Amino acid sequence: MRIDVLTLFPDMCEGVFGTSILGKAREKGIASLNTVNFRDFSGNKHNSVDDTPYGGGGGMVLKPDPIFAAVEHVLAQSSNSGEEGNAAEDTAAMKPRIILMCPQGRTYNQQIAEELAQEQHLIFICGHYEGYDERIREHLVTDELSIGDYVLTGGELPALTVIDSVVRLQPGALGNETSAIADSFSTGLLEYPHYTRPAEFRGWKVPDMLLSGHHANIEVWRREQALQRTLERRPDLLETAELTVKDKQTLKRLQEQASLQKN
Repeated sequence: MRIDVLTLFPDMCEGVFGTSILGKAREKGIASLNTVNFRDFSGNKHNSVDDTPYGGGGGMVLKPDPIFAAVEHVLAQSSNSGEEGNAAEDTAAMKPRIILMCPQGRTYNQQIAEELAQEQHLIFICGHYEGYDERIREHLVTDELSIGDYVLTGGELPALTVIDSVVRLQPGALGNETSAIADSFSTGLLEYPHYTRPAEFRGWKVPDMLLSGHHANIEVWRREQALQRTLERRPDLLETAELTVKDKQTLKRLQEQASLQKN
């Protein structure tokens, strides 16, 4: 997977790209993580990438020309790389998703992460100032994403959040390939609780079931814990989660127990 980030502050990204899971994925060649300073494509002697909005109003707006030029530069790089190492059809298949990080976009979730993890090339556009020239939205990007209903000073932190969640899903990125499968939201439910050594800490004991060695029963326990945790903390997820008949029976029992405890 190739990921390019268009940003005015490459150092914000490079520091993250070189550490932890992302750093290891980069070293192993699992993900190519690159930054592009779109100020380099300003095309004017002042290197300005923003201007006042037509019609008046506060703040500055990112101009379309440096963003378009930077994306076209990345696409040319990608195309040349394909000619050197891959067949022409492979290059064609690498048509990237161009993602604008903005508060108006789709709210990001694990399902979108899994969708993007199937792509070969992602380009992120990280803005600052008041906003983007609308022609960037209309004629360049393929996706608009938001990480929540709040406004940040720029798109770098949201982009890094998305990149981290996507790269960790790439084969070989995590030490344990089963880790991502049981993550919260990957199954439609919140994840079950985890415990490790010591078996007793300050009087708090690990549940006996996890010490039993009976793996089938442990899986049943974990599923019930995931259902209970989701019911308590994010009941909205249960509306779209894929539930078996047994899951529904378990949920009914948990709801009855919760009702009795309230009464």
